[in-house]
Amino acid sequence: MHQAARLNAPSPIRSTTTMSTLLPFLLFALSLATAAAAAAPLPRSEAERLCWQQHTRERTRVDLRELTAVHGSNLRNCYQVRSPFMVEFAVKGMGVVPAGKALAGTGHHHILVNTPMPTSVTEKLPFNDGHRHFGKGQTFAVLNLPPGQHKLRLLFADHEHRPYFVFSPEITVTVTGPRSAEPLKIDPARLEASCAAWYQDEQARPRAPGEWVTITNLRDGEPVVSPFSLRFGVDGYGVCAAGQKADRSGHFMFDLLRDGRVFQSHDLAGGATQANLFVPPGSYQTRLRFVDGATKRDLLPPQEQTVVVSAQEKL
Repeated sequence: MHQAARLNAPSPIRSTTTMSTLLPFLLFALSLATAAAAAAPLPRSEAERLCWQQHTRERTRVDLRELTAVHGSNLRNCYQVRSPFMVEFAVKGMGVVPAGKALAGTGHHHILVNTPMPTSVTEKLPFNDGHRHFGKGQTFAVLNLPPGQHKLRLLFADHEHRPYFVFSPEITVTVTGPRSAEPLKIDPARLEASCAAWYQDEQARPRAPGEWVTITNLRDGEPVVSPFSLRFGVDGYGVCAAGQKADRSGHFMFDLLRDGRVFQSHDLAGGATQANLFVPPGSYQTRLRFVDGATKRDLLPPQEQTVVVSAQEKL
């Protein structure tokens, strides 16, 4: 099973270690922390940037049709991807809590891989390749599947792995082959087709492993239309709503700043992993934190980025 979050605590450093021995490791850790707090930039090339921004509204549109829903927010039906690929989890109307921790209105994510929906909501989901469990409060997963078509569906379940009636539409993705370090290219001679292939592959590209918190669906300085939805991801820790406790877990807090002052503030103590924003046009700074549920102490370096609201629409 390929679970994205690495939730084992690092081994403690012995007290007998000298400062001269520690210094290189401390500097390396500091560089990782700085990188973790940096927002993902827009693509550098003009062709890739234009291609990426063609889909900004789709990635950020507020959907009020269902009060409670779950879906793989970065993938769409008929996407073609290389493997391994990432599946990002989005849930609204409920919160995330690791498995084994009972709390009303919460649960954790599962992916059904080439597997039909369960026929019972009272029976626990089995543990096998068709039922992938993410019971540590993960916000995404990395799947490694063989070439060919695969059917995927997200399913939200309670602390005992009994499914709620909360699931995503089933989608079919085609794995075209193994992923390489080299990204796909946009070909001006085949602009529409190569843009689609590049974007689908970019959306599915796994992020570097580590310990970080990030906005998953909007990049630094990317123009967006209000109202818009922001989705949050974390690695190295799991999400756990306040009211329960779990090792290496916390919840998101989010501030929207304008001219250096807090314009909106969201404490997602209920285990939510996304927020809808209704704001007028202008330039804003976001500050995303991942905090301990009891003390509100930062567990990771906050991530900050610029959001440019270019227009405002009516719902």
